Amino acid sequence: MNGHVLRMSGVSVRRDGAYLLNGAEWSVEEDERWAVIGPNGAGKTTLLSVAATQLFPTTGEVEVLGERVGEVDVFELRPLVGFASAAVANQISGSSTALDLVISASYGYLGSFTEEYGTPDYGRARAVLGHWGVAHLAERRYETLSEGERKRVLIARSLMADPELLLLDEPAAGLDLGGREDLVRRLGLLAGNVNAPALVIVSHHVEEIPPGFTHVLMMREGRVVAAGPAEQVMTADNLGETFGLPLKVEFDGERWSAKAV
Repeated sequence: MNGHVLRMSGVSVRRDGAYLLNGAEWSVEEDERWAVIGPNGAGKTTLLSVAATQLFPTTGEVEVLGERVGEVDVFELRPLVGFASAAVANQISGSSTALDLVISASYGYLGSFTEEYGTPDYGRARAVLGHWGVAHLAERRYETLSEGERKRVLIARSLMADPELLLLDEPAAGLDLGGREDLVRRLGLLAGNVNAPALVIVSHHVEEIPPGFTHVLMMREGRVVAAGPAEQVMTADNLGETFGLPLKVEFDGERWSAKAV
């Protein structure tokens, strides 16, 4: 497909009288790689859940892969959107193996499946696990994996159905320095692959933006502070407004960093 893979217009989500998302305007093109950053409670996870059709907005219009949410069967749309988040992780049975988790994505299930899988399913699942460096964990139960291993298995799962849009909610959260750097490196390689889907990751930290990510959206208190090409948006003023303190921003040609002034 060409053009927009995601478009939001005036999108708000309101719960118990409070806005979790307020008037979001955002569009993602098929060849773009976006990082969504902001402090806790900024609305980042809500934004991604709306994009993944897991959460419906209170007001506004959402188009995903050319289909308007509310006018299309989201169960047909969701397999085309790879989605990895804590909400997905919390639904996993600890006894499910890594291979079960990845293969079941093609069938709209989460974990073990009662039917027999086809040989191509196994091949595809083992290939994506291998790409993320966890092929050796295929038969291991999810509950026995480390946090870093779980993150990579869930990303492999999100890619199993060859999605056109990939949404990763805080993929580096909870990882130690080595785990974070390994994941950021792998995401950078994915970003550089011309055959990869449009990518969106959510993070609290600019240091977790992988190389090759082209665009940044900043959020605070449910609102979009700034959005656009990274080299234009990643300014001290924008980051300072987003996080509520003066910041110094640096870019080394591949990675961003920020610290308080």
